[in-house]
Amino acid sequence: MADQGPVLSDFRLHHPLRVRWAEVDLQKIVFNPHYLAYLDTAIADYWRALALPYEETLHQLGGELFVKKSTLEFRASARYDDRLTVALRCARIGNSSLQFLGGIFRGEELLVTGELIYVFADPIAKAALAVPQPLRTTMLAFEQGHPVVNVEHSGWDQAKAAVLDLRTEDAHDALARHCVLRNAMGKAIAIARRGAHAEHPDGITVLAALRGSGWGRAAAAALIDPQTKDSLART
Repeated sequence: MADQGPVLSDFRLHHPLRVRWAEVDLQKIVFNPHYLAYLDTAIADYWRALALPYEETLHQLGGELFVKKSTLEFRASARYDDRLTVALRCARIGNSSLQFLGGIFRGEELLVTGELIYVFADPIAKAALAVPQPLRTTMLAFEQGHPVVNVEHSGWDQAKAAVLDLRTEDAHDALARHCVLRNAMGKAIAIARRGAHAEHPDGITVLAALRGSGWGRAAAAALIDPQTKDSLART
C-alpha cells in the first residue's frame, strides 16, 4: 500500500493561508520555494501559540535559532486562491536542536510534507547551546495539549503592574477583577477585566507580538470561568 502520509490531526499547530497570485509560476501552480516560506510563516504562528514573542524570548534565553536542514516532499500542487492549512508539530527536541515536521493541506488533501531542523546557538560565536529548559518545557506542554500560560486572578492592586505593561490605566480598573496570563518566561501576555456588575469582560489587551492568536479570548474565558482549561491549551 502506498504511503498515505500524515493527516491534519497529527499536528498541533494549524495555520490558515491563501495562495496569492504572486506565488504561482507559469504553470499556474505554486512555485516550489514558496512552500518553505509557508512553513516559515507557520513557525512564527507556532511561537505565538506558545505565548512566546519570538525576538524578545530568544534575547532573554541568550541564543538564536539557526536553520540546519530544510526538506520538502511534493505530492500535489497548490494553485492560485487555494485555501491551505500549514500544519506543524515539534517532533523532537535534542540537546541543542529542534526538529519540526510539517504538512501543507488543501482541505484534507496532503500536498507537501516538510522537515525543518533548527539549532539553538550563540548568535556571536555561532556555537551550539543547550535548548533552554523554559523553551523545552513549554514546547512539550503545547505538543501534549497542556496549557502553556499561567493564570492569575486578582484585584487591581495585584494586577496593576502587569496591566500597565500592556496598556494605560483607566477609571474602571480599580473596582474590577482582573485576569492576567503569563507565559513561561513570567511575562504578562494578555489581560482581561470584569466589573462587579458587568455582564462581560472588557479591557482586553494582548501583547502586540502575540495578537491574533486567541490569547485575549483565552483571558476573557478564564475570567468568566476560572476553572476553564480549554482555551488555554490552544487545541
